[in-house]
Amino acid sequence: MASKLKRIFQFLAPDAEKGSDGRDVWPSRTAFVLAAMGGAVGLGNLLRYPSVVFANNGVQWFIPYLLALVLLGIPLLLLEISIGQAYRGGSVIAYNGINRHTRGVGFGVIMTGYIVSTYYVPILSWIMHYFRSSFQSPLPWTGRGNEFYMQDVIANDDPIAGTTDGSTVTSYTKYPGTGLVGETVGWCAFMWLAVYLCLFKGVGVTGRAVYFTMGLPIIMMFVLMGRALSLPNAIDGVRLYFAEWHGDKLANGQIWQAACGQIFFSIGVGFGYFTAYASYNSRFSNAVQDAIIISLSNSLYEVLAGFAVFGIVGFLGLRPEDNVELTTFSVGFLTYPLALAEMPGANVWAVLFFLTLAFLGLSSAFALTESMVTLLCDSDLSKRFPRIAISTGIIVISFLISLIYCTKFGFYLLDAVDTWINNLSLMFIACCEGLVCTTLYRHRDICKQVGWAAYLVYAGCYVMAMVLGVAVGHAVSPEAGAGVGFGLFVIGTIISLFIAKPPDSIPPKFWGRNVWLSKFWWVAFYSGNQLTRDLNSVVATGKNWRIPFFWAPIIRYVSCPILCIIMSFAYPAFYKKRMDPLHIFAFAVAHVIMVIVVVGFIFPRGFDIFIPPKRREDGRTAYAPQITVMSAYEGNDAVETGEAEEQDQGFGKEAKRESS
Repeated sequence: MASKLKRIFQFLAPDAEKGSDGRDVWPSRTAFVLAAMGGAVGLGNLLRYPSVVFANNGVQWFIPYLLALVLLGIPLLLLEISIGQAYRGGSVIAYNGINRHTRGVGFGVIMTGYIVSTYYVPILSWIMHYFRSSFQSPLPWTGRGNEFYMQDVIANDDPIAGTTDGSTVTSYTKYPGTGLVGETVGWCAFMWLAVYLCLFKGVGVTGRAVYFTMGLPIIMMFVLMGRALSLPNAIDGVRLYFAEWHGDKLANGQIWQAACGQIFFSIGVGFGYFTAYASYNSRFSNAVQDAIIISLSNSLYEVLAGFAVFGIVGFLGLRPEDNVELTTFSVGFLTYPLALAEMPGANVWAVLFFLTLAFLGLSSAFALTESMVTLLCDSDLSKRFPRIAISTGIIVISFLISLIYCTKFGFYLLDAVDTWINNLSLMFIACCEGLVCTTLYRHRDICKQVGWAAYLVYAGCYVMAMVLGVAVGHAVSPEAGAGVGFGLFVIGTIISLFIAKPPDSIPPKFWGRNVWLSKFWWVAFYSGNQLTRDLNSVVATGKNWRIPFFWAPIIRYVSCPILCIIMSFAYPAFYKKRMDPLHIFAFAVAHVIMVIVVVGFIFPRGFDIFIPPKRREDGRTAYAPQITVMSAYEGNDAVETGEAEEQDQGFGKEAKRESS
């Protein structure tokens, strides 16, 4: 009997296979793609997406949506997957490989994702409360949707709103409730246990779990969509979603901001789990193809799920022009449940809907937690404790932190932390990801070719153009901000070209025609171009798809400015919340993460504890202009690969041996 149970356990939770360097590897490519999709496809796809589209209804929505997917989502996703796979480590190790001063960026990525996981699971607790109540007939929220949600499920005491007198806060918001909500605590413990069971043995057990946590929601989404579209007047909701044209909305910045935010939040870049998951890939997996599959699957899921929600919208007769507002929480806990209560067979559909939400949320929750587990397992801590012990410790600590969101003020704290982590630290971290990879990577080559002064002037003006541009845009006008930003960037570029010394390593093709083009290429494109070449020497082997040459320029000159602009809207929004202590706390937490990134630039050795000694020098690349030298960990040695001529390969190896 014991042997049978052992075999069953081993089947359900197998040990992970090992790669040639001793690192765990996914049991199959499908397992990796499903796990990554599970992190990307979450509550935001089924709940947030319809609420954003409802406010910007019409087929014109898909113009900014698709542009944001191509210019923001896919490039950053490809970055996170590629560096995780090439450097064979979580975010801290991967960004240490980019440059030792960017370790803080990797740690900030992990902290952002981990903080989200601590409040994401309490949201799943509310879903499980609805799931449990779905077995009662009639459904307990029938005719009292808002009361059931706020009084029975959330069970928070109403706050006493603070007041302001002009620019002065006269009283701060007070939250009289302090105790724990019993059922929320119970479901929170249950869901953290489920998260633990999905990751405690690594990618071996995760590779099994994702077939259920991702496979079932895909099936149930089609079932729910079919039912929603069969409801009376569902066609009115579909027209609202996909058959109206409001071209005038494209002239409004709101729809563009909403589309960029939705793509960014729904794909899930900036949380660290894509890099962690990719680090368990085979080193020569097809990263470019995987990134495109994951991003397109994520968008396809939410676009199709939109039909399920808009069928309900038509059934309920909701229209945006009637001053109806949908939010992420109202779609999941008010709009959809009230519609379910009016359907024949309401209990069956309620069970299916909330089970779908629970599985979607679970796959995202253990993805968010995995980045923290990978961080500790990659460190020397793994020599003293096995992964099971590390996973257990992380889950217990996470549950204890989550209890603060299970209090009678927890709903309001969750809303505050979610607002500022997503609108501030997440945007800042993602912008830094793109910035450091296309500016600091192998910067020694740039400085020795054109001089430190030219490099610092160009890079400094590039950064200050974004910062001052958005600051002036908010303080004066968008036009003034654009003028200041572009003006500063152009002036900085001109100065850097005049003070740059002529490079002796000639850029390729068009850029090598004269000395001025050569100088511009070195300061503007070299880091990103060399990162592309170095990563391609790993991820584009054989018949694998190559990272295109325009990938890095898009990240540097399109994605990063967009993220900077979106982040800038958070500060005026906080001014309206300055009398709320929970929002002040969350605002401060977001800035702590941002400060960690800055500290990492100044004191990179502070993060040595998270990096094995043999990996700490990965970011010290030797001076080797235009030579492909990818220092990615493989076994006990740094691997150097080249796509240049044989003599260039030899030079690169010699330079690597002489690096300090």
